[in-house]
Amino acid sequence: MDTYLSGAHPPTAILADVAPSSPVDDAINSWFEPIATAFGTVIFFPITIGEVSFPFVVLWLVAAALIFTVYFGFVQFRGFGLSFEIVRGKHNLPDDPGEVTHFQALSSAVSGTVGLGNIAGVGVAIALGGPGATFWMIIAGLLGMCTKFVECTLGVKYREIDENGVVHGGPFKYLPVAFRRFSRPVATALTGLFAVAILVFGVVGGGMFQSNQTFAQVRTATGGTDGLLGGPWAGLIFGILFAVLVGLVIIGGIKSIGRVTGKLVPGMGVFYVLSCLLVLAMNFGQIPEAIAEIFRGAFDPQGITGGIVGVMIIGFQRSAFSNEAGIGSAPIAHSAVKTRRPVSEGFVALLEPFIDTVVICTMTALTIIVANQPSYREDLGEGEIGGVALASDAFTTVADWYPILLAIAVALFAFSTLITWAYYGEQAWSYLFGRSKTTVMVFRSLVCIFVVIGCVATFSKVVEFADAALFMCAFINILGLYILMPVVKKEMKKYLADRKAGTLNDPDTVDAVPVDDRDRI
Repeated sequence: MDTYLSGAHPPTAILADVAPSSPVDDAINSWFEPIATAFGTVIFFPITIGEVSFPFVVLWLVAAALIFTVYFGFVQFRGFGLSFEIVRGKHNLPDDPGEVTHFQALSSAVSGTVGLGNIAGVGVAIALGGPGATFWMIIAGLLGMCTKFVECTLGVKYREIDENGVVHGGPFKYLPVAFRRFSRPVATALTGLFAVAILVFGVVGGGMFQSNQTFAQVRTATGGTDGLLGGPWAGLIFGILFAVLVGLVIIGGIKSIGRVTGKLVPGMGVFYVLSCLLVLAMNFGQIPEAIAEIFRGAFDPQGITGGIVGVMIIGFQRSAFSNEAGIGSAPIAHSAVKTRRPVSEGFVALLEPFIDTVVICTMTALTIIVANQPSYREDLGEGEIGGVALASDAFTTVADWYPILLAIAVALFAFSTLITWAYYGEQAWSYLFGRSKTTVMVFRSLVCIFVVIGCVATFSKVVEFADAALFMCAFINILGLYILMPVVKKEMKKYLADRKAGTLNDPDTVDAVPVDDRDRI
């Protein structure tokens, strides 16, 4: 999920004013403010290079992506074609264990990252860093592909499938293996903190924030406060109906979520990319100059605080907060895939940052630059206008009513993100409290309650806390990835060798992790 927009300290999720501020809102925000501020200061503590300050977590994520890229021999480029072969099911066997196909796993994971930030976040990044931020955003996205390759391979490698065929995987399974070299209390605490953070964000960031944004976008598309959803009870009614829809999807687990996102995400993605292409086509003559602006701005930014370093950091930050490579969320969805070869899903997962950042974020950036609307020219280097406004103004070059379609698309993006993060949170809940029909139902009910709350309240400080909790996961998860990356490299080499020999589907070559071998990492 992408709630971050830009800035030295990552701005928190901006909740729309879906209802007038109430005493309950004010009381909760007031009580939670010092907690959220203190926690955010720790997680997003800034480092300064020249005139530019940025969160250390950005450096942590980008440095890991670079290290993995070198260690695995630029596998994201060497294995790019293979990724599409696997997504198409070329190397699958009918009886492969798991719950969803490679395509459904990819769609579910992409739905968790593609959202408002791909539109609003890119707009603000360009407003702050100029067109050149786009170049560094792409570079960071390409590097992040390797991080997804590593973490999602491990998510499948150490998964467990229960007697009902339900998969339990992701960081909750591979982090305990990685941290066995530490003392048991330390290993338990680190994995437990990760699970708590995913749980908090799944309920608050995935539930409350996304429902808030969905209601805000639909209300805007139907006439705003004077329209169909402008009444005092509209938020509550919409929230209840929306919660019912969410409940109907998440009650079926990852199989149901995979079926929905498998249809919704490609449709939304194609619509959005085609919309961008339409703007580009209508401004075709401006494309060469826009590309030139991106390259000039990347290496010779004019008027941008911090010069090249400043614009580079803005681009890296936008990418890191967009595709979530290294956070540890995506391996939860990918671990449910039907496969006997864990690294096969690693190859599929590397497509995520490519789709999220290299394609969708870049299309947004090009659309804004090529449209060259007054709001873009006036705000360049200032970052004062909302990012959605820049994108929306760009789409008015197609038609005055076209931003309404954009609002609907953003609402659908939010829905798909919500149901995916509900699954992530459920896996964390099961890790912490055990999995039974009762505990699972309690969690799903909790998600639906927060969906309704998001449509009627704006507990912004609670969401700030959830935002920081999510990026705390990066410190824990990447540490585990460093420890286990030799395991992934061994699997990668074996898989590529078997593919070359034409024995990928030979039962004798299938990788498996005997339980008693997990201690000998």
